[in-house]
Amino acid sequence: QLQACGGGLVQDGGSLRLSCVASGFIFPSYVMTWFRQAPGKEREFVAAIIGNGGITDYADSVRGRASISRDNSKNTVYLQLNSLKPEDTAVYYCAAKPQTTISYSRPSTRTSKYWGQGTLVTVSS
Repeated sequence: QLQACGGGLVQDGGSLRLSCVASGFIFPSYVMTWFRQAPGKEREFVAAIIGNGGITDYADSVRGRASISRDNSKNTVYLQLNSLKPEDTAVYYCAAKPQTTISYSRPSTRTSKYWGQGTLVTVSS
């Protein structure tokens, strides 16, 4: 089970920190990912982090403005979003993919096993 929180209404240029708490699986054995889905659009990849935190991956649209991290002692993954833009408005979902290989591959909506319920981020202009 994944429980995401931290969304809200923020002004253009503002910041938010999203959190996602996991339970029911071995958290360090999973690649944790944030996806987002804007109204009328497909769900898209935002950022991912491998089990030990040694590799992070970002979509071009958020690179330099987002930071993903995890605390395995708390079974929690975070997404810090800075310099937010109206086009960042979306429901943000956390997801977990089993880390089955040594080499990293970007998670997709198809390969992610567990999903959180989503938290809404609204950026006003």
